[in-house]
Amino acid sequence: MAKQSFNIHNKSDKPDNIVINQNIIIEKCLDIERQLPGFMKDFSIYLKNGVAVSTRLAYLSDVLFFCKYLVNETNLTEAENVTDISADDFNKITAKTINRFIGDYCSRYTLQNNDSIKIMENNNRALGRKKSSLSVLFKFLYRDEIIQNNITDGFNPIRLPKPQPDAIKKLEIDEVAIMIDAVTSGEYFTEGEKKYWQKTKLRDKAILILFVTYGLRLSELQSLNVSSFNFNRGEFRIYRKRNKEVAMPINKTSENVIKDYVQNERPNDNILDDDHKDALFLSLQNKRMTTRAIRNLVKKYTSIALGTSRENGYSPHKLRATAATSLIQQGFSIYDVQNLLDHDNVTTTQLYAAHKKNVKREIIKNFEWIDD
Repeated sequence: MAKQSFNIHNKSDKPDNIVINQNIIIEKCLDIERQLPGFMKDFSIYLKNGVAVSTRLAYLSDVLFFCKYLVNETNLTEAENVTDISADDFNKITAKTINRFIGDYCSRYTLQNNDSIKIMENNNRALGRKKSSLSVLFKFLYRDEIIQNNITDGFNPIRLPKPQPDAIKKLEIDEVAIMIDAVTSGEYFTEGEKKYWQKTKLRDKAILILFVTYGLRLSELQSLNVSSFNFNRGEFRIYRKRNKEVAMPINKTSENVIKDYVQNERPNDNILDDDHKDALFLSLQNKRMTTRAIRNLVKKYTSIALGTSRENGYSPHKLRATAATSLIQQGFSIYDVQNLLDHDNVTTTQLYAAHKKNVKREIIKNFEWIDD
């Protein structure tokens, strides 16, 4: 079957690629909604109007998974299909049902796929998200009088490990220097690897510089366009969670690496498909790089800096942590760093600030009132 094409009628300020990515997520949401019981229609509307599309997809996926559990693993419903589950069936559900589902079933289960069996193990963070999804669902159903009791108060607590500042994985300043040297010189690569490096070294360098300078999220970097940059104004625009459009100031280093890549390595627009003409970072197939390709690129270069295997290289999120700690070590306020990185809560930023303890130690060490 030929690939179906579609046109975008975009009257928003968002670039077409952002609209397309959001539409893909929305289509996944709609597909799940069609599989859910009819009495959950208003819950779907509530999510549509109340949360980001990515959160909506996560909640709906968890709810569908729970409904399949009811059909296949319990006697709380006689329905053979999820769509046939009734509101009366949900009224039979108690907090104990949810606690067993999350604490027993979800912690380890298997998925049958053709001739193979996949074992799924979930940690407390993953279990916590499922609990959160079901809490939102049951509170909504109680609020709308679809079920008679609010059972969420009986859900077992899930203890999440407290984030430890010393456990934050990031690159040190000297390791960032090694990483940038690796992408600039190519000396750490085999002869076979250098053939690809020669074709992408300017692109790779620009990607790494943007990550360690701005602490961008992977999705934010992947969706960048050539038109995102306005060098006359000294800024570029990104789209963050919850559709927030943000203008980011661009420093000289970032401007230089972007211009170098666009002018000297990025393919000319006349050989690109219309869907990829504005995409900033392109693959060797002249298409917008995928998040997976960018993640693998980052793991490759960070593994060189760390002196480890490619599998043990750092993810883009670790470069986000690198940017945060480096900025704080340079003396910037945690509130300024919070704003730059778009942290919802300053306590997240404070975890990176804890790395300044060595700076404090050096200050006190060199600030003596009485000489020996």
